[in-house]
Amino acid sequence: MTEKGKLKEVAAVFFKLGCIAFGGPAAHVAMMEEEIVNKRKWMGRQHFLDLMGATNLIPGPNSTEMTMHCGHERAGVPGLFVAGACFIFPAVVITGVFAYLYAEYGQLPAVEPFIFGIKPAVLAIIAAAILKLGKKALKGWELGILGLMVLAASLLGMNEILALLGAGVLGAFYFYIRNQPPAKLQAVFPFFLLLTPAAVLSNITSLKVFWTFLKVGAVLYGSGYVLFAYLDAELVTRGWLSRQQLIDAVAVGQFTPGPVLSTATFVGYQLTGFWGAVAATLGIFLPSFLFVLILNPLVPKMRQSKLLGYFLDSVNIAAVAVMVAVLFVMGRDTLTDWRAIVIASVSLVLTFGLKKVNAMWTVIGGAVLGYLLYLL
Repeated sequence: MTEKGKLKEVAAVFFKLGCIAFGGPAAHVAMMEEEIVNKRKWMGRQHFLDLMGATNLIPGPNSTEMTMHCGHERAGVPGLFVAGACFIFPAVVITGVFAYLYAEYGQLPAVEPFIFGIKPAVLAIIAAAILKLGKKALKGWELGILGLMVLAASLLGMNEILALLGAGVLGAFYFYIRNQPPAKLQAVFPFFLLLTPAAVLSNITSLKVFWTFLKVGAVLYGSGYVLFAYLDAELVTRGWLSRQQLIDAVAVGQFTPGPVLSTATFVGYQLTGFWGAVAATLGIFLPSFLFVLILNPLVPKMRQSKLLGYFLDSVNIAAVAVMVAVLFVMGRDTLTDWRAIVIASVSLVLTFGLKKVNAMWTVIGGAVLGYLLYLL
């Protein structure tokens, strides 16, 4: 296939995923694993795991950054940018439409009946990815114990990044010391501090909106709830936005497909209209493109290093454990009535019983079934 053909393929794959990727980062990564590793075989499961583990340690929306890694694997640096842009685009457009309607009418459209069945459906998709990635990541009983420790820490509320990084460092040193005489332990772990100077802002302009969201995108770790805390500090405390507007913005990011950071599009539109939406979107996603551009060539080199290979193995099993914790919490919050349980059960049968069923059809089927059952 030509380079142009590969770019078109990357664009088509990630635009499709951007349209159906509901359920948060764990679900997005699960769909990506099915599409990229199983179906298209752009890379092996081990390399996918390495990229996933390394990506969890950098700021930004992890699932979006994984699309960039996958695009780079298929079509080089242009593929990185095309994949990220195509994955983000559907969410940004849908969120932009909601932002316009919200600005015009002061309330969000009633979309709950259409979303009701999607979360139970993606539970099955996440479970399937955990099973496949877990088999690859579990290389011995020590890694199994490490994974259980991370799972327990995550369920007890420990910060996800601290759990991953702690597991990586602990595992790296354990396996290195186990396989080398202690006298040979020579390693230096570089730590990079990203400084974001404070700015004194007065009147809101699109340039100031861009700068504010660039700072958030450069240091943001975690879920939509963490994003809420960042934006609350940056926007509500400055009087740029009311807290109710921010709550509505985060809600839009949660129930639209693709990355929850599309919330930025909604907020930017409320602040300075169309160009504010553009500025906020560019600002919050730009750091991810730069981080992945720097990180991608380093991951294979990390795998070649004995010590950093142990670090990656430990982070990988920790990342799978975090996915298990996410699955548990999502299941607890989602399976609250018989309709959700029915949808989840049907989705499990489709995912594990009929293994050729694409994740896209599971999501669409869940949405349709959810809509029908919601009306009962």
